[in-house]
Amino acid sequence: MGRLRAATVSDLDRLLSLWALVHDGGAGDGEQGGAWRRHAHDWFVRVVDDGAVARIPVVELDGVVVATAIGTLEIGVPNPHCPRGRAVRLANVITVPEHRGRGFGTLLVGDVVEWARSIDADRVDLSATPDGARVYERAGFIRTSAPRMKLVLQRVSR
Repeated sequence: MGRLRAATVSDLDRLLSLWALVHDGGAGDGEQGGAWRRHAHDWFVRVVDDGAVARIPVVELDGVVVATAIGTLEIGVPNPHCPRGRAVRLANVITVPEHRGRGFGTLLVGDVVEWARSIDADRVDLSATPDGARVYERAGFIRTSAPRMKLVLQRVSR
């Protein structure tokens, strides 16, 4: 079984590779070139040690990070569904293909959920792929009727 631990700055290059798998299947940097990697690098360095705003667990197997996830605290207006206005966004849950099916995703999701509880978040939100949905459902997540939409404000090229 792999070892669960918090990410450190020394994990950055490996995490960037894993995040590329989530967003483009690892096929390259797409139309944005390396811009997203530079911004992700800067973001990671800022938050990796700040347990109040982010949790980035990794699973290490034989000294290699084979799975990761990201939990980030989002502060919003308190409402009936989020009384304190504190929600955690769970994203980038990824296990390299050759290590899938070993429970690493479940381990990572549980870690982020426990972190969310520890920082008094009201809920954990995520967008699930069909492949990942059963992991989240087993962890107690439910499907909602809220449609998800986005507006891309600017393409980053620097």
